[in-house]
Amino acid sequence: MISIDPSKNTERENYKFLIGSIIPRPIAFVTSLSKEGVLNGAPFSYFNIVSANPPLISVAIQRSGGRQKDTARNIIDLKEFVVHIVDEHNVELINKTAASLPPDQSEIELAQLTPVKSIKVSTPGVREAKIRMECRLEHSLEVGGEDSPGCDFIIGRIVQYHIESDLYESGRIDSKGLAAVSRLAGNNYAKIGEIFEIERPK
Repeated sequence: MISIDPSKNTERENYKFLIGSIIPRPIAFVTSLSKEGVLNGAPFSYFNIVSANPPLISVAIQRSGGRQKDTARNIIDLKEFVVHIVDEHNVELINKTAASLPPDQSEIELAQLTPVKSIKVSTPGVREAKIRMECRLEHSLEVGGEDSPGCDFIIGRIVQYHIESDLYESGRIDSKGLAAVSRLAGNNYAKIGEIFEIERPK
């Protein structure tokens, strides 16, 4: 087995090890509004559950050259956002939103996604997702980096769920029907694949 000290790696080398090892990663498609009212959309695979009581999720938004991304700036400014689950049917459209656009241009328009009004936040979601979650900002932290922060760590409180009716039964989600996709390394994605069950010890 090879042993490597991450402090002796470049940022890029550590990035490659992380995205190649911590797989599969769920993908959040996040919509946010700028102060000027531009609807921004971007996918993030540094995404997970934080808590069920209250329902909290996290998105880590990496900075580029120390510069805060539009999504992080918008969330911190307006204190709200919408998270969508990326699935087999919308992943191609969502991938288009990863393009680098200036702040005054909407990735939603570029990908020809359909904005849909939210109930409890002013930020719209998109119709093409089977599950979306309206969120209010709970915490934001600047983390990492040598001279300046390398990441904006966002924790959002879910204030409203939207779930396609075919997926919902008795308070549970049909994972096969959701057909969520996950991020691997490079340009690779993965489908759910075979599902197996192991009983947890008491």
